Amino acid sequence: MGERMFVPLMLAPIFFFLIFFYGYPTLFNFYNSLTDLSLLGLKQGGAFIGLRNYVELLSSKDFYRVLWNTLFWLTAVSVALRIVLGLLLALLLNSATLRHYRLTTASRLVLLVPWATPPIVAVVVWRWLLDGRQGVINKALEGLGLIDTPIAFLANVDTIWPALITIIAWNTLPLVTLTFLAGLQSVPPELHEAAEMDGANAINRFFHVTLPHLMPTVVVMTLLLIFWTFNNFVYIWLATGAGPGLFTNVLATEIYIKGFIDFELGFSSAVGMVMAAMMAVFGILYFRFVALREFREIL
Repeated sequence: MGERMFVPLMLAPIFFFLIFFYGYPTLFNFYNSLTDLSLLGLKQGGAFIGLRNYVELLSSKDFYRVLWNTLFWLTAVSVALRIVLGLLLALLLNSATLRHYRLTTASRLVLLVPWATPPIVAVVVWRWLLDGRQGVINKALEGLGLIDTPIAFLANVDTIWPALITIIAWNTLPLVTLTFLAGLQSVPPELHEAAEMDGANAINRFFHVTLPHLMPTVVVMTLLLIFWTFNNFVYIWLATGAGPGLFTNVLATEIYIKGFIDFELGFSSAVGMVMAAMMAVFGILYFRFVALREFREIL
């Protein structure tokens, strides 16, 4: 019993500081969301208005467009794309072909370049590449005869979300790939040998041997990507400023716009609380499928 209680007792101070540093700001933000606090009237404070900010938020059509952008484009599409591409790249890096031509080390070093690039630098470089007048990508497409006129990738509503997702994926895909690569290299080779002796081809071995062994890693990486992507502000704001207009506005940029451009801190706090509630759902899923299992293994 003493050994079972040792780990929780050692973790108790950490949980205390986490609750203190995260709990108090959350409660303070919740109180602000119940007021009409303005950035121009911080000293006077805001008058208590109850749930009026939440009613206004949930009854606004713009909110559901922002929610769609956040859940579908920013989170679901970009996370799914990185999971699929990361798995495919990991399989390629782990293939016998690269080892045969001694390209394994070189390919992994090349893969690290996007990961080592700060997000701000990545966005600036991609804005230059995707520029509608001087962009290298437009010039290459025109040179190949694929387009007649340049495309404003970050201003055209038909191309802006694919362009944003490309920037996000390029900068963060290496982490996903290297995580899956580590998982692939932990699969016991005896399992593949046994499956091959039983007549299983490469596709069958992947779906019945590799993928089941890799599923815990896929689940963890998917949940972590959801955490990191759902509340991301940098890529959207630096690339498009939530434009054109507010076409690419997401929850994180909506908080900034309402609080520091429209000066409506109370309303901005309400958006933040809705966002925090949605993140809490992801947190519960992470605790249920990852943290709780690991905690039980420790005990």
